[in-house]
Amino acid sequence: MHQQLLGYLRQRIILSEANLIEVCDAFKYRKAKRQELLVDYTDVCNHYYFINKGAVRIYTISKEGLETSRYFAFENMFCTALPSFIDQKPAYEYLQVIEPSNLLVITRQDFYALVSKFPQFDKIYREILELGFINAQKRIYGFQGFNALEKVQWLIKNQPELLLRVSSKMAASYLGITPSTLSRVKAKL
Repeated sequence: MHQQLLGYLRQRIILSEANLIEVCDAFKYRKAKRQELLVDYTDVCNHYYFINKGAVRIYTISKEGLETSRYFAFENMFCTALPSFIDQKPAYEYLQVIEPSNLLVITRQDFYALVSKFPQFDKIYREILELGFINAQKRIYGFQGFNALEKVQWLIKNQPELLLRVSSKMAASYLGITPSTLSRVKAKL
């Protein structure tokens, strides 16, 4: 159950085997169904998730009812409604399982206890924050001035799994284009 997390940690930090087990034991197994909400719009997020199997997305819904996907996480990735997790205010976004998933879940309290106890685990947290920031910036600034074809080409280059694993509607909302535009662009490739 914790083998993937152990492998993830071993690749990134140096800790004794006993300490690695202690970190992993703080994560509890959770099976989640497709379309299950892990965090609702007005919830305060109190959990961090490591994905053993499956997929999760973060999205918002406009007043007009249009969904905008902000982030997708797959196997061997961490995911949470980070602003809410940090500042303990309502998420104002949704964290949803989009495939049947096997998750490892840690409470906010236990997560920060590990960060305090193990400086090496704090390194993982910083890495998650930095990579998330870099990916968001690349996506935001990379998409400025991109037409639909360039957006899809960027996605194929930088996040190819996304087009294979999520619906066209979700992928289009992530790219800021319509599903029909996405279909036309994919047909041209």
